[in-house]
Amino acid sequence: MQIRCTQADHQNEQIIGFCIDSKCPNQRPYCHFCLQSHSQHLNNVTNFGLLSEWIKQRTLNIQNVQKNIQDSKIAFDCLIKLFLPYDNLNNQYLQELGISQIDQLIKGLCQMEECEERLFKQLNQSIEQTKSIIDEILKKIKNQTNIKQTDNQEIPPSKISEQIQQIPKKKLITKPNLNPFTFDLMKQNSIKQDEQCLAIAINQDNSVVVAGCNKDIKVFQLQQEKLNQIQFLSEHTGEVKTLNFMKNTNNFVSGSSDSLIIIWQLIGNNQWQCQQKLIGHQQSIQCLLLNNTDDLIISGSFDKTIKFWMKQDKWLCQQTINNHTCQVYSLSINEQQNKVISCSFDQKILVIEQQQLDKKWDVVQTINSLGFRLCFISDNYFTFQSICKDFMHVYEMNRFAKEYLKNKEIHVKCGSMDDCCLFPQQYLKSKCLLVNKNGKNVNLMRNKGNGDFSTQQSIDFGTQMIYGQLSDDCEYLITWDDKSKEIQIRKCREL
Repeated sequence: MQIRCTQADHQNEQIIGFCIDSKCPNQRPYCHFCLQSHSQHLNNVTNFGLLSEWIKQRTLNIQNVQKNIQDSKIAFDCLIKLFLPYDNLNNQYLQELGISQIDQLIKGLCQMEECEERLFKQLNQSIEQTKSIIDEILKKIKNQTNIKQTDNQEIPPSKISEQIQQIPKKKLITKPNLNPFTFDLMKQNSIKQDEQCLAIAINQDNSVVVAGCNKDIKVFQLQQEKLNQIQFLSEHTGEVKTLNFMKNTNNFVSGSSDSLIIIWQLIGNNQWQCQQKLIGHQQSIQCLLLNNTDDLIISGSFDKTIKFWMKQDKWLCQQTINNHTCQVYSLSINEQQNKVISCSFDQKILVIEQQQLDKKWDVVQTINSLGFRLCFISDNYFTFQSICKDFMHVYEMNRFAKEYLKNKEIHVKCGSMDDCCLFPQQYLKSKCLLVNKNGKNVNLMRNKGNGDFSTQQSIDFGTQMIYGQLSDDCEYLITWDDKSKEIQIRKCREL
């Protein structure tokens, strides 16, 4: 998507996200220059991919209320059935009951009458409030002058309410495109890269790619599906092992074997500079992730610790988890952003949860298993890849035990007796697509629901030294491997 900002003095910059704060007076689509005007509510800015999810959530909320109303109707049907036997009450029936039973019957009905009065009073108030709020929502929709039909004809405001009521329930849910696919290698667009490239990251709109080449970072523009180098960054003194673009800006974060985490800030004209170095780990940074609002960095290291860095005036380490006894390999955060999972060479998976009261992160579960990669699929599921095994574990939250239990084993290709610990698992909810590097293969897997996956494509690189990332729109898979010694671009093609 290429939308340009029309604000004065914003140099026709590309729109990178949207503000969804209900009280914000500023322009909702924002570019890098606009972002300053949304600084007071950064938790309510979102990117292109997440905007669709936010809109879908509005529909989902309505459907949940609708389901509750349907459940209430079932309850009322049960209540009516309870009273039906007494509709034709007559003297003969009362005489058959006798004084004692009549007394108990009327006492029970009197008690029910008190409950009915409270129930119906609350319901009538709620119904009136609901009608009022729905009318307000419809008025706001009617006031939008840019709502158009698919044929680009404006919908008359008087018809909006009627059309909303006529939308079938099944059309309210936008299902992801689950057509079969394959990723084709664009051989002519590969670039030679002799130095080891352990980390690759792609920004939100696929316009910038960064690659860790030994201790340096190469910055590329991705134009017309070709990589053109535009900058060379040399702040690290050890191999760059992690690269992550932020969700709402084109700033990015790097982690290295020199134990440093560096925040790289875009300063204009496609140039980045070191904004801050995060010092705290004692050994190599192996894994790193950011939350959705770009104010939390979680890092895992060979020093056996997991650190939580919060953004205030500057980034500061707020907490350290010391429960692992060996190097930390992988991290993943859930949809609600309140749980983190990690795996380590100590053969432990940790489930770390943020407490509601003090906001501290505590280890709430430990699972015994050895692997390099894991990834949340939803709040209730995560996947875990054992080292050089032809299967991937799926863990599900057990609602009775209140902990994650192994649910399934999914067959995946490996093709190697050895593996490297980088190239994290990656799940793209919009396409129900999981990227799982395992041995010499990169397995592209479709989530079929209920913890079940099917492999759509396995790419055999002929070496276990593979590193890369899938773009957020699932359009491009960009990798480096030590056999081809190339940065390669693969493009998704529906079958």
